[in-house]
Amino acid sequence: MNQALFDYIKASPTAYHAVSHTADILKQSGYTELYEHERWELEDGCGYFVIRNGSSLIAFRTPTDPENMGSFMMTAAHGDSPSFKIKENAELCDGHHLRLSVEKYGGMLCASWTDRPLSVAGRVLVRDRRGLTTGLVDLDDPCAIIPNVAIHMNRGANDGMSYNPAVDMLPLCGEASDAGFLRKEIADELGIREEDILATDLFLYNPQAGVEWSGYISAPRLDDLQCAFTSLTAFLNADTDDLDTSNVPVFCLFDNEEVGSQTKQGAASTFLFDTLLRFGEALGLTQTDLLCKLASSFLVSCDNAHAVHPNHPEYQDKNHAVYMNGGVVVKYNANQRYTTDGVSAAIFGLICERAGVPIQRYANRADMPGGSTLGNIANTRVSLNTIDIGLAQLAMHSAYETAGARDTEMMVRALTAFFQAHIRADGDGAYTLL
Repeated sequence: MNQALFDYIKASPTAYHAVSHTADILKQSGYTELYEHERWELEDGCGYFVIRNGSSLIAFRTPTDPENMGSFMMTAAHGDSPSFKIKENAELCDGHHLRLSVEKYGGMLCASWTDRPLSVAGRVLVRDRRGLTTGLVDLDDPCAIIPNVAIHMNRGANDGMSYNPAVDMLPLCGEASDAGFLRKEIADELGIREEDILATDLFLYNPQAGVEWSGYISAPRLDDLQCAFTSLTAFLNADTDDLDTSNVPVFCLFDNEEVGSQTKQGAASTFLFDTLLRFGEALGLTQTDLLCKLASSFLVSCDNAHAVHPNHPEYQDKNHAVYMNGGVVVKYNANQRYTTDGVSAAIFGLICERAGVPIQRYANRADMPGGSTLGNIANTRVSLNTIDIGLAQLAMHSAYETAGARDTEMMVRALTAFFQAHIRADGDGAYTLL
C-alpha cells in the first residue's frame, strides 16, 4: 500500500496533477466526469466527479434507492503543498548565472529546500484556434537547485539562519547561455510553439522518490497527499450497496489549503455546497430536503498531524502526544482551528472502534498555537458534524517528510468503515449509528 502511495505522490507534483491523476483513477473505476457549465443528469447507483479550476475535485456516488436516501458521508483532503511558485517573468540573468524568480507558496521549512535537485511542474494556458486550452507539464528531471552559502562565508549558518525569500531562496537553473530554456522545455513537452504559451502556473517541486525504511516512510508532500490517497482508496473500496439506507459517499480534494483556502476552488469557496445542491436538484430534492439530509451527515477533514519529535518531545502537550504508527490522530483546538467537538469525536471514535483502528488525541501546547486546516473552513459553507483527523508525521512542510509505515493502511481501514457507516440524527446531540 505504501508503494501505491509513493506512486500517487510521484504522479502529483502539483495540485493540478493530483486532481488529474485522481480523475484518471476515478475514470478507471467507472466514474463519469460532470462539468459545472452543463446541466447534470444522474443515474441511480452511479459514480460521478466534478473538477473546478483544474485543482479541486469532488466525487460522489448516487444512491441505489433515492427514495430511501440516507446521509452524506464525506471526507476532505487537500492536494497542494508548500512550494515556490515561479513568477510569470521567470528568468533572472546576471551575465554568468541563470536563476528563476520565485515567491513562497505556503509556509515551508526553507532549509530543507536548499542543496536539493528540484524540478518544475504546473499548468500552461495555450493558444488555440478557438481561444485557449490547458495543458499540464512536468519536467520530471532535476533542472534547478537552491544553493547554500558555504560555511566559510557564513560562519553563523549553524547558529540559526534567517532566509530572505527574495535573496536566499532563488534557484540556480543554468548559465547565462541557457536563457530561454524554461519556455522552450515547456513548449517541447507539450508539442507547441513557444509563442502559443499565454500564461503559466508553475511550481518548483522535489522529484525524489518515496522510501520505506525501519517501519517508517519518507517522501515529499506526505502533507497532505497521504490523506488524499488514503481517503480516495477508502472511498473506492467502501461497499455501501448492502446498507438498508442508501448513503451518499463524497470524496473532496481541495486546493489552496496551504494559503488559507480563500479561493474559488478552496474549502472556503462555494464548491462543496454548489455540488451538493446540484446533486439534490438532479435527484428531485428540494433545498429543505437537502438540509434535512445534512443534519444527519458527517464530514471527516483529513490533514496530517505533528508526531512527537524524538529530539524535541518538549514541543508536545504531555497528555496529547501522538506517535507514528500509533493509528489515526483526532485533532482538537479550543479556538476551532480544528473543528472536532464532543459529538464528532464520539461518533468517529465508535466507527474506528468497529474497524479495530486505534485513535490518538492531539492538541497543541497552550503556549504554541498551531495551524488550521480544512474542517473549520468548510464548515462555514456547509454546516454539519465535522471532525479533524490525520496521521502523525515528522518535519511537516519540509521538502521531504516522514511518517509511520503502518499508518497508511490503518487510515484506509478507518475511512472505509466511515463510508460504510450510517448516521441518523434523532435530535440535537442524539444520533443512531448503524
